[in-house]
Amino acid sequence: MAIFMPQLVIEPMKAEDIPQIMEIERMCFVTPWHENSFYAELNHQPACYLVAHIDERVVGYGGMWVIMDEAHITTLAVHPAYRRQHIGERLLLGLLEVAIARRARRATLEVRASNTAAQRLYAKYGFYAVAIRKGYYADTGEDAVIMWTPDMQTPEYQLLLQANRWKLLHAEPGRTQDGSSTSR
Repeated sequence: MAIFMPQLVIEPMKAEDIPQIMEIERMCFVTPWHENSFYAELNHQPACYLVAHIDERVVGYGGMWVIMDEAHITTLAVHPAYRRQHIGERLLLGLLEVAIARRARRATLEVRASNTAAQRLYAKYGFYAVAIRKGYYADTGEDAVIMWTPDMQTPEYQLLLQANRWKLLHAEPGRTQDGSSTSR
């Protein structure tokens, strides 16, 4: 028996993706970003936003700013119906590859202290916790864990990405939890 898996495509966000992104945004976040924030990011030079499509449907998205030699991942979300298929991980890998191409040496992000699945995903890509921002999330008062990568331009980090990319190519959807719900 053959199982058909639809084609997942990761590509830069376009204006026509934003209505579907907003649907996911409202499902994933207690305090979603305003639609205008995503439109503004399309024209913001340091920004890079990627979307994951299956057929014509947006199933996930992620974004970051790259300023000088630092990448700051601002958001990462996957539609609840499409989780556990490594979509969040593929988006994260795409963002990190763009950051490296833009000569970023390190990447950082904030993640809810309670979001251990996302923290495990980030740790898989070399992120480590450096600090806690008390009460960072205004909607709930929850703390944020600040995470950073080591130098992404080193051969060691490049090998880590290469190994994770290879594992992703051979991954079965649903086999492992990928922590793809949020980075906010």
